[in-house]
Amino acid sequence: MAILDLSRDVVALTADLVDIESESLAELEICDAVAAALADVSHLEVVRDGNTLVARTSLGRAERVVIAGHLDTVPANANIPSRLDGDVLWGLGSCDMKGGVAIALRLAAHVAAPSRDVTYVFYDGEEIAHEFNGLGRVARERPELLAGDFAILMEPTDAIIEAGCQGTLRVDVITRGERAHSARWWKGSNAVHAAAEILNRLTAYNPREVEIDGLVYREGMNAVGISGGVAGNVVPDEARVSVNFRFAPDRDEKQALSHVNELFEGFEVVVTDTAPGALPGLDRPAAAAFVQAIGVAVGPKYGWTDVAQFSQLGIPAVNFGPGDPMFAHKADEHVPVAHLTSVEEAMTAWLTS
Repeated sequence: MAILDLSRDVVALTADLVDIESESLAELEICDAVAAALADVSHLEVVRDGNTLVARTSLGRAERVVIAGHLDTVPANANIPSRLDGDVLWGLGSCDMKGGVAIALRLAAHVAAPSRDVTYVFYDGEEIAHEFNGLGRVARERPELLAGDFAILMEPTDAIIEAGCQGTLRVDVITRGERAHSARWWKGSNAVHAAAEILNRLTAYNPREVEIDGLVYREGMNAVGISGGVAGNVVPDEARVSVNFRFAPDRDEKQALSHVNELFEGFEVVVTDTAPGALPGLDRPAAAAFVQAIGVAVGPKYGWTDVAQFSQLGIPAVNFGPGDPMFAHKADEHVPVAHLTSVEEAMTAWLTS
């Protein structure tokens, strides 16, 4: 079994985590290693739910913060084991998000008397379908474990604070026709040809830019797939254009779907995936105080993260972690050593202030 030594510095600990393979649905070894490492931390109560761990202080502080990170990675791409080259640590998950997990583990082990109570969450299944998400499972089945005044998701943000997140909606926009022999095409109705109007509407679409709490969220509506056709000599009777709508967090899922239905009026629209966004919540006292204390730039989160899960629980949340998210999931995934040390120092100072 892999062994983690939480006394090692944040760079070495990140490398140790990278070297434990933990592709989604195969997080048992890394979860066991984290559980064993936290078992000796006397100021924490640790609860395990499958391959998700919740570790909590209970010091009676006036405020409780949740610090969370996922243990799983996408499949390897010839980027294990880790490799330290000067001021950069390379390897699968170094950016997304074992660097953030390493920081959280060191905080959990070494900040024994934080100025607010802390709940640390290390969870599985983030990189795949939502049904496998360990944070979501705990939120549904044991929400009391996630109770708090504020949450920080240590996703890679290039070491700035990214507030809130976009919602995401995927639909199939469907056209239907009538099959016929392609040599006698006039006897049928070509559904693929009819899909041209869907693409025309997407091409002409003008997405919103929405300012919330001083941050500008850019929406997007894009075709991400197209399918249709029966055989090389058959006029197709059905075509589907898969459309992904990334919507600003001032819309809920119902409003987002209404907007999509309005755009594609006259077509059949079938929802294939949906997840809500999260408002930045920077007007909430705990969030505002965190931003002021950390003292780095603040931007909107383009994309969906699990801050939305906290938003659904009524907990304001931000993303703050080491690594440039543009390198997440890439063969050359890496994290700057400077990010690991600066984020750890900032979080330690905040928790002990």
